[in-house]
Amino acid sequence: MRFKAQIHNIHTFTKLTASLNSLGPLAWLKLGDEQVCFTIIPEQGTQVWAVLSIDAIFDTYAVQSAANNVINLEVPLGPLNRALKSALNATSAQIRLTKKDNIPLLALTIATTSSNNSYSAFPTGGSRDDGTMFHDQFAANRETIITQEVPVRVLAPDTVSGLHEPQTREPDVHIILPPLMQLKSISDRFTKLALAGAKTSSGAAATRTRLDMAANMHGCLRMSIKTDAMSISSVWTDLANPELDPSQVANGDMGIAEHPSTRMKLLGSADGRSEEGWASVRIDGKDWGKVMSVGRLGGRVIACFCHEHALILYVYLPTDGGEDESVLTYYISSYSA
Repeated sequence: MRFKAQIHNIHTFTKLTASLNSLGPLAWLKLGDEQVCFTIIPEQGTQVWAVLSIDAIFDTYAVQSAANNVINLEVPLGPLNRALKSALNATSAQIRLTKKDNIPLLALTIATTSSNNSYSAFPTGGSRDDGTMFHDQFAANRETIITQEVPVRVLAPDTVSGLHEPQTREPDVHIILPPLMQLKSISDRFTKLALAGAKTSSGAAATRTRLDMAANMHGCLRMSIKTDAMSISSVWTDLANPELDPSQVANGDMGIAEHPSTRMKLLGSADGRSEEGWASVRIDGKDWGKVMSVGRLGGRVIACFCHEHALILYVYLPTDGGEDESVLTYYISSYSA
């Protein structure tokens, strides 16, 4: 079993692990010949299934195992993120799977270069054209090598063979979201206001709030929160509802004609005032704020609303002109009213 790679996009890797760490402390990392996958399946809250093209993060990538060249690891995201942060200013960074005292590790080897400027103790003299004296200056570059070790657990293929993405029905509405950091700012503000004014039936301060998210097929998105003491909402219009690709829908053009989102296009309005045509879900406000932290990675986000059932987010990471896209899929279950 062998894994070794040069990291060429340390900033994306660091932001990715920070975002994932907000949702759970451990991730299933699947290293394959063509893709790298991160999966988080918490007991409660949002599931994440991230599929990354190798060149989105790595260079000179090599993986080898007896299980069809696939290695499955359980990785602690906090220690991995801290190790990656130490490499943000490195001239090069390499990661490999190794062992120490029979404990499997991901070893991150970081090379940094520092420059020391000094002057000759005995100047060789000389003068410029204007007659001023000068000293010879030299720069000495020194390379420092640092290795960070992150303990991991190797998972047998049978251990992860039963793990699959949740099955959901076809979405009623799909829409491209506005910038996630903008959504996060507003949803965090809503949640704080609701928590400040809400009380449980016993009189104690509430610790959870339910955020209502809704969208229609006319480019409208609505975020709202309601308690006994308050009701606030924010509406976005002129967003895009991407067209479905017949090659990605069962029965092609006929499948699109019968798709729930096609029927929803006949309802509602582009100004968001009509109460028809909305697909809505009710989600945990704090959990949503953690999901929104993926906005630091940039990229476009398509939200798929399965009315009163689930919200699925597809976060497409920016590429450097390559053909393969990397996508993070978030599954958020809806609470009953």
